[in-house]
Amino acid sequence: MREKGLIPRGTPASRAVTERTQVVMELTSELNSLRHSDIEARRELLSRILGRPAPATLTLYPPFYCDHGLGLEFGERVFVNQNCSFYDIGGIRIGDRTMIGPGVTLTTAGHPVDPAGRFDGITTAPIDIGPNVWIGANSTVVPGVRIGEGSVVAAGALVTRDVPANCVVSSAGHIERRALAPAESPPVWTGHRREPRR
Repeated sequence: MREKGLIPRGTPASRAVTERTQVVMELTSELNSLRHSDIEARRELLSRILGRPAPATLTLYPPFYCDHGLGLEFGERVFVNQNCSFYDIGGIRIGDRTMIGPGVTLTTAGHPVDPAGRFDGITTAPIDIGPNVWIGANSTVVPGVRIGEGSVVAAGALVTRDVPANCVVSSAGHIERRALAPAESPPVWTGHRREPRR
């Protein structure tokens, strides 16, 4: 997992980010143009985006967008629905058995808030999503956020601060401390079929 930081403009690090982004844009374009049934080709392209083999239990439905790829870490049995955008230059870790709805944006990059320094570079901070999390459709998670195990993010929510374990984030961004009991072994989604509890 990466640390919070600044990538100054005009530096070798900044140029490397730009070059990697161009490569990943080509790879995601190719990924998104494949037939849905061509699972092996999708997995091979996703592995090239990640810079290492994609987990065999990862289910990811295109279209999918990311800007760097090397900062993405997927746990086991993660499900990512269509039209998600993961801006991962700051690092995104997604825990086991997490489900991510369609249209979700996870962004780890931004710019300095001060107008005088806004064009000086890119600020980064990692996103850490625990196991058994469900992120609803069209939600956005901003840089530096941690979402605790078993939590639920409602559809359309904007998550700007850490979420404790087993909580619900409403679409208005409020964290509701509900008594969500951790599942001993939750059901998992694998493609089109649901596996029973073990």
